[in-house]
Amino acid sequence: MAYYTTKDANAEALSGLRIGVVGYGAQGRAQALNLRDSGCDVSVALREGGDSWEVARRDGFSPISFEDAAKTCDIVHMLLPDDVQWRIYDKQIGPYLKPGQSLTFSHGFNIHYGFIKPPEGVDIWLVAPKSPGSEVRKTYTDNFGVPGLFAIHTDATGKSRENALAFAHALGLTRAGVMECTFAEETEEDLFGEQAVLCGGTASLVKAGFEVLVEAGYPAEMAYFECLHELKLIVDLMERGGLTEMWHVVSNMAELGGRWVGPRIITEDTKEEMRKVLAEVRSGDFARRAREEFDSGSPNLQKLREEEAQHPIEVVGRQVRAMFKRG
Repeated sequence: MAYYTTKDANAEALSGLRIGVVGYGAQGRAQALNLRDSGCDVSVALREGGDSWEVARRDGFSPISFEDAAKTCDIVHMLLPDDVQWRIYDKQIGPYLKPGQSLTFSHGFNIHYGFIKPPEGVDIWLVAPKSPGSEVRKTYTDNFGVPGLFAIHTDATGKSRENALAFAHALGLTRAGVMECTFAEETEEDLFGEQAVLCGGTASLVKAGFEVLVEAGYPAEMAYFECLHELKLIVDLMERGGLTEMWHVVSNMAELGGRWVGPRIITEDTKEEMRKVLAEVRSGDFARRAREEFDSGSPNLQKLREEEAQHPIEVVGRQVRAMFKRG
């Protein structure tokens, strides 16, 4: 993949352009503040009276409506949750877009699956920090940045690529480096990673290990520490230096047991199920089912949330964290 740093970005490309950051959650706040601190002309578009309205005002912004962002901003940067974007876009943004504007994202979901259909003549690109919003902001204020991706979907003006790199630069991402990809690559890999490994796979593995220990008679508190609490220590080692660093730091006994047993837990059957998950993501089947769920008020998601909140690992976890909290 092509890799770009600060020297590859034209910092002046955004000069004179007004950027409307739509949404002020973790990513919205971090990106709006970084853009402003980089000298960009930034407005924040929100639902008046919403939870983020006063937060944005305290940060020195004068929030505008979604409609005003679409009417007055050169770059309309969509950072609302994916499951909200299509509803806001259809009624309050799309009808006001004009040729020459840019509609931009940090995740390609709604463009890739066709839930948002911009008019002709509008540039479509994304810049995606590979980090939570808190880290996007923290590393920027530490004079560095997190890695990121950028992708061009539509280049109506001939300026999309230059503007996307400049945008990544203004966020601080080119300090660490950004890679160029496609909307399909960013969207499909992100969804697969969340479902099969980072969120779905990890949560299920943690709960299964906890359940096996507790069913065998071990104290739930100890099982919580072993299967959930210590996971962060291992992930930090992996993030710092890959699997090699993790195996180097853990004990010889942990390495031997882990190398022997890991393939017994994650088997070829597991990989085959992962392939099915990826196929559902690539075909759009997951996206269609997700939209139906969100459009119906998320009844299944709410049920799953309620069920897991009562799982023993969550019950004992709340008790353990209360015992050991700082202060």
